Amino acid sequence: MQLEADFTTEPFRGEGEPPEHAVRAREAAEAAGLAVDFGPLGTTVRGEADTLIEALPAIARAALTGGADRLTLQLSTPAAAREPAGGAPTSLDRLIIEVERELGARLADLDRAGKQRAVRLLEERGAFALRRAAPTVAEALGVTRFTVYNYLNREP
Repeated sequence: MQLEADFTTEPFRGEGEPPEHAVRAREAAEAAGLAVDFGPLGTTVRGEADTLIEALPAIARAALTGGADRLTLQLSTPAAAREPAGGAPTSLDRLIIEVERELGARLADLDRAGKQRAVRLLEERGAFALRRAAPTVAEALGVTRFTVYNYLNREP
């Protein structure tokens, strides 16, 4: 069975090189032979369930010894295995549509302040508790996942 692990390490940093803790966590995942989708604020790794589960302590240790003060982890089966039949909208899709209606425009068409407001509204409605929310919201906004995390970490 295949598994995915999405994890973020903190503290987050602004633009520039990814933090050492994120790089070390990525390297530990790669050393375990996992497929890695790396970002400075969030990483997805995929592999056989046993391999991934056995690699988690090394990934956590690498992040923490690299300076992370928090590691947030979510395990799940790959997205393709969970997609609803017939392509029905997900809960996250519905939240995005709701926010677009409220703001009167597609998220991608909003200016920067509008995009920041959209992220705040989605956060208030629990969107970021859903699996793969940050990349999905980033795609809807037409920005990077890194930008979404920056918006989330801004003071309102």
